[in-house]
Amino acid sequence: MPLTRPWAADVTSVGVIATHVVRDDGAEGWGFSWTPQIGAEAVLALLEHDITDFAVGRSAVPAEIWQPAWEHLHEAGGGGITTIALAGLDLALWDAAARAEGLAVSGLLGTRRSSVRSYGSGVNLHYTQDELVAQVRRWVDAGFDAVKVKVGKPDVAEDLDRLMAVRSVLGAGRELMIDANQRWSLERATASMEVLAAADPAWIEEPLRADDLAGHAELARRLQASSGVPIAVGENLHTVYRFADFLRAGAAQIVQPNIVRVGGITPFLEIASLATAHGAALHPHLLPELSGQLAMTLETDVLVEDVEDAGFGTLGALNAPSPVRIADGRLTEMPHAGLGMRFRASPAPTPDARLSSPGS
Repeated sequence: MPLTRPWAADVTSVGVIATHVVRDDGAEGWGFSWTPQIGAEAVLALLEHDITDFAVGRSAVPAEIWQPAWEHLHEAGGGGITTIALAGLDLALWDAAARAEGLAVSGLLGTRRSSVRSYGSGVNLHYTQDELVAQVRRWVDAGFDAVKVKVGKPDVAEDLDRLMAVRSVLGAGRELMIDANQRWSLERATASMEVLAAADPAWIEEPLRADDLAGHAELARRLQASSGVPIAVGENLHTVYRFADFLRAGAAQIVQPNIVRVGGITPFLEIASLATAHGAALHPHLLPELSGQLAMTLETDVLVEDVEDAGFGTLGALNAPSPVRIADGRLTEMPHAGLGMRFRASPAPTPDARLSSPGS
């Protein structure tokens, strides 16, 4: 699926693998796996072979099949391609469960609120400063009260110039989040945040290599003793266990699980409970059509990320209107059953599986 606004010279599309399950009571569900640019064929292979072969005839209750399925796939890796593929099964099972009850997934889980805050986000480090400022103005005009921009230029002074230009558009009353996308070392991050704190960032996202637990813990200690800017991580953590590691170590004050990358709704809900137990905020990564629905059900308020022109509806990927609407910086659900997402037909085959319904 081509991106209207490429995220980089080598990230010009996202891969979506639509999935379909049929329970033995006849209930059907539709889900998907997703990955930017890289790995869609590998995900499809896992779904068509290993996951389908394992799942057929087993329980269709997501919480009952997820852990055994993950353990089955573990020889191919504990997270990453395996959990991205597993999400295709998990999402379809949740969709089937909700459709069988005549509900949206949020209704099945228990809706706690009618809308959630959304923030404007862009993959914009390659933008000129004028282009960046124009993007932020579009977000302000659209009613967003929080935005996120990329940092990590070779010279931190250029990052600061860009952030101060953004801050001049936002004013003091709107939040500005910054994302380094793993570009810094510990010492570079420490020095950069001493400079960029002048722009009053609400968080610094992925300042270090995503799997550097010790580095994030040390950086968190340094930031808490200086600017107080919290660290956000999670888009490249793939398991409940890794999120637990970061939370126990104090390496993150904000967690950002990507629902597909962690393996679907089932592990996402566990991560949300972990965050609450550790007093950390949770703001899911990307996929507002999915993240927004889950945000309606969580115990604490969250921010839903809306990358400019990258939603499935905007990209024309859905065969029906989007299950969510974002307007004036708020996300609301539209009437739908299950997850409310069916993708337009493509030449690629759709993995199909039949599973045992609850209680069978």
